Amino acid sequence: MVRRDDLASFLDQTLNVAAIRDYCPNGLQVEGKSDIHCIVTGVTASLALINAAIASDADALLVHHGLFWRDEDPCIVGPRRERIRRLLKHDLNLFAYHLPLDLHEQMGNNAMLGEKLGLQVQGRFGENHLGWLGTSGPVNTVGGLANLVEERLGRKPLVIGDTAQAIATVAWCSGAAQGMLPLAARAGAHAYLSGEIAERTVHEAREYEVAYLSCGHHATERYGIEALGNWLSRCFALEHRFIEIDNPV
Repeated sequence: MVRRDDLASFLDQTLNVAAIRDYCPNGLQVEGKSDIHCIVTGVTASLALINAAIASDADALLVHHGLFWRDEDPCIVGPRRERIRRLLKHDLNLFAYHLPLDLHEQMGNNAMLGEKLGLQVQGRFGENHLGWLGTSGPVNTVGGLANLVEERLGRKPLVIGDTAQAIATVAWCSGAAQGMLPLAARAGAHAYLSGEIAERTVHEAREYEVAYLSCGHHATERYGIEALGNWLSRCFALEHRFIEIDNPV
């Protein structure tokens, strides 16, 4: 068991929240019961995940995508109202960590994505060193990398580029980080993978001559939050369950 406020402080310090500029609040977003015995983790604080956490008798829900974002309408209406109503009714704590989770060197989304794909880390790039750079081991073509992504993530990536192109250096950043492709190119990447794709990404990939793999926002961000939950369960002897809510994006 751990006290809610102690867990909040522990997570904030572990993920170095105070040092990272973000566009959402990181930490405890909705306050629930003071003692935590069981924690559920998942990617996004959707109503489906909240209901699943309630059904699991969780005391806390820990997610990557929380409820509050800069420039969104702050009114508590519609789906947001229902999510918050369910959390409050069941005294369920909601913790959310966005960029701090992406960045963490051991349990972050990018660290875990690289591990999942067997990528060998050589460096970091971009603001806050959010992007990762490395090698793809025995995989030496764009097509081979695409096959590896499909096998390990269970999602066929959209590939922009020649699948026969040889690659030595791979860059990656989970989620909606397609805008970092130019930075990946300047860092020396031959291929760059992220979660989403924009119209301009196609042109940038062609013009920088860097293959781009759009692997799914959700698919690239499953692993950090689960790793964090597993670690917390060991630290505090908590019951932990990761719950997958399928998302094709």
